[in-house]
Amino acid sequence: MEIKEIMNNVTDFFNNHIAPLHKITSVEMNENEGWRVIAEVIEEKEYMKKYAKDEMLGTYEVLLNNDKEVTSFSRKDIRYRSAIGQEM
Repeated sequence: MEIKEIMNNVTDFFNNHIAPLHKITSVEMNENEGWRVIAEVIEEKEYMKKYAKDEMLGTYEVLLNNDKEVTSFSRKDIRYRSAIGQEM
């Protein structure tokens, strides 16, 4: 299944280069531009635990080409994990 492959590629990329993924919330395909994934990452988990603060959750937009390779990513939002999220 193609979506599973996309999700695995994004998960591997984040685990190796950014931070472990919390969850993937969206996978969309555009035939001309490739794939767009929205993923959430727990930011600075150890720092937040040390100071007994709520964890911060970063929302990232990840773009993949038609070969399912990550070509770019950017953090679109950061919020406390307990806060109600906003859709992008």
